[in-house]
Amino acid sequence: MARIRVGLLPTTTFMVGTLPVPKYADQEKTQFATDRETGVRLFTVTVFFMEEDRAEALKITVPENGLPDGLKPGFPVTTVELFATPWARIFNGSLSDGIAYRAAALELINPAAVDPGKKAA
Repeated sequence: MARIRVGLLPTTTFMVGTLPVPKYADQEKTQFATDRETGVRLFTVTVFFMEEDRAEALKITVPENGLPDGLKPGFPVTTVELFATPWARIFNGSLSDGIAYRAAALELINPAAVDPGKKAA
């Protein structure tokens, strides 16, 4: 499958929409999905992608070790190594298709803002 590196404008921003949700390898949700190379558990985070005059909600898969401490909805983040993978399948005679997004990590833009030990200036 083709993995396409996502190019972003300098003005592109991301904001966390949901807390990370574990990905599962089976429909019964008994087996966590893991990275094929490292074995690290995978999570899905919904983020709001904002660029110029448009905004879009994206679900991004991120390995557990790529999730920063203190990640909460509303926090601004950046993506590390964001890739898009187009997919398609036929299910019950109907074609479904879309784009799966995967990042190596999410980074908080202002980590000091989430450190409870820091005092606001």
